[in-house]
Amino acid sequence: MALPSNHDWRREAKQNGDRKMLNSDRLPEDEPCYVISVAASMVGMHAQSLRYYERAGLLKPSRSRGRIRLYSRQDIERLRYIQRLINDLGVNLAGVEVVMRLNEHVRRMEDEMARLRAELQRYRDRTLPAVRREE
Repeated sequence: MALPSNHDWRREAKQNGDRKMLNSDRLPEDEPCYVISVAASMVGMHAQSLRYYERAGLLKPSRSRGRIRLYSRQDIERLRYIQRLINDLGVNLAGVEVVMRLNEHVRRMEDEMARLRAELQRYRDRTLPAVRREE
């Protein structure tokens, strides 16, 4: 049955409580949803390159029950980053691995610093109520 052209599927989904239908265009970044051929097409690579990057440890796509590789938007962005490093900056795969490992290390350190800053501020707020953080 075809829906009328003025059919508002979003309103109907909200009324019916169908969150998956309502958010289909806003999937989480880490939701695996693209098969290898689609992912390769999205980044302009050959599917074999994606398999190679997985073997090299640069990428870890999810797997379906049937062991089919499924890529998320986060994986697609990672592939684009790898592509930029190789094509635009001339970095080889060993260099890509080092750069990505360093980026992850920096991200973890930044998270830890943010956590420690918040903890320090809570301590200051408890012990020195007159001192306020400048923003």
